[in-house]
Amino acid sequence: MNTVKRAIIMAAGLGNRMRPITDEIPKPLIEVNGIRMIDTVINGLKQNGINEIYVVVGYLKEKFKVLEEEYEGLKLIENPYYDTCNNISSLYVAKQYLGDCIILDGDMMIYNEEILSPEFECSGYNAIWTDEDTEEWLMTVEDERVVSCSRTGGNKGYILYSISRWSMEDGERLRHHLEIEFEKNKNTDIYWDDVAMFVYPDEYELGIRRMQKGDVIEIDSFEELVRVDSKYEQFKKI
Repeated sequence: MNTVKRAIIMAAGLGNRMRPITDEIPKPLIEVNGIRMIDTVINGLKQNGINEIYVVVGYLKEKFKVLEEEYEGLKLIENPYYDTCNNISSLYVAKQYLGDCIILDGDMMIYNEEILSPEFECSGYNAIWTDEDTEEWLMTVEDERVVSCSRTGGNKGYILYSISRWSMEDGERLRHHLEIEFEKNKNTDIYWDDVAMFVYPDEYELGIRRMQKGDVIEIDSFEELVRVDSKYEQFKKI
């Protein structure tokens, strides 16, 4: 059994799909029904005894400084590539903290803190089963292991969520592969999840951590934000 010792929160993105709100507020710091999205993530981690927390920032990075004051054990890591590269760059700049870690996005709402529990058997992603059609990344699982993943979705599979745990061995492997892709191959336009799932799939044996609908909400667009918190109706573009 492995145990998460540290967390890496991805919070460097531009949040273009959330404009106009993100013109002045980085997406993870947007308040949803009275609480900033990233606060639900950090509080969930701390409730599970995960206090070594690294937040990767880029866009409007100065807005995140308050987090270091509010949360003991939290440190910011600047991603200087955030506006020219995909999020592989964010994990690349935090690569020294890979291993016995949980990696998650800062722009989600955690409603069930148990989904961030630190104990895990093998590396892999939190996931929710769906029978219905989805355009989200969809994993096929056999004998408790991920055997394939579709970027274009499908049905009757496990939707991949941006919460993943990595053992020390897999973390070191992921760090090595990040260095190859980002430094040597200049493969800067991919998601960091592509590395293990699509670029080097045969070198990882990933499992899943099952969740239920309602445990977490990923808010990806302004329209989704309005559906969750109606006060943002007033910001709708004309």
